[in-house]
Amino acid sequence: MSDSLFDSFFRAEARMFLLTAIKVALAEDGPDLTSQALFGEEDILSARIVAKEEAVVAGMPIIPLVLGFGGEAPCQIQVLVEDGERVAPGTVLALIQGPAARLLKAERVILNFLCHLSGVATLTARYVAALAGTRTRLLDTRKTLPGLRYPEKYAVLVGGGVNHRLNLVEMLMLKDNHIDRAGSITEAVAKARAAYSPCPPIEVECRTLDEVREAVAARPQRLMLDNMDEATMAQALALIPKGLETEASGNVTLETIGRIAALGVDFVSVGRITHSAAYADFSMDILRWSDEPGDLTDAA
Repeated sequence: MSDSLFDSFFRAEARMFLLTAIKVALAEDGPDLTSQALFGEEDILSARIVAKEEAVVAGMPIIPLVLGFGGEAPCQIQVLVEDGERVAPGTVLALIQGPAARLLKAERVILNFLCHLSGVATLTARYVAALAGTRTRLLDTRKTLPGLRYPEKYAVLVGGGVNHRLNLVEMLMLKDNHIDRAGSITEAVAKARAAYSPCPPIEVECRTLDEVREAVAARPQRLMLDNMDEATMAQALALIPKGLETEASGNVTLETIGRIAALGVDFVSVGRITHSAAYADFSMDILRWSDEPGDLTDAA
């Protein structure tokens, strides 16, 4: 997977949110007083980022964004793997050379992004693998860390998943509170359509078979089968005609997702691929320091 996915995803609003997250992450640390005390402006460090466990890598293009934030002179960076690659323990992901104080200040920020996003991509890939042989696609949710929704949803794409809605504008989701306020699914869909022209796609959350029947009559773009057991879900799917998308949601695990997909649902949404993904275990090893740049490939 090349940087094209990264570049196409992080445009406009998405890029703004990513750069804001980087800015906040760097600002949280403040000045690196320790490194400033021990390294001079002329000191150069060479380092490498290494995978310490198997993982699907995500976030490599963020490295130069962190190191070059604020318009500082660029470091030498050699990225050795692309986002989406599955790497083995001991794989060198990137080589970096630059001013010591800047590299040491950026070290933890770079690793925090890479380890978290690679963790999301790795867990996503496990769920996608469990769907092999079915037509069901894995969706993420809005259960993301505040300020990191766009990077996390990018990592889901890297892992083979599909983004649900990035924000509350891309799709109208009618849940129990909206339906209760409107008085019925029929009224909720009608009011949503009357409020916007053109109206964004509408998804209706259904908890019972009666709600499925009513939602089918209202013809939204998608029906969410929320927290249904597999037997009830099978009955619900039999009520939904072709042309209406279906999504299963609620307490989906690696053990159950394959059985749910076998029922014929179009999508399965899983919040834990973002909110509960473990960090990938990567490290940045400092290889040498000197008072002048050297050949970066020697650091390998």
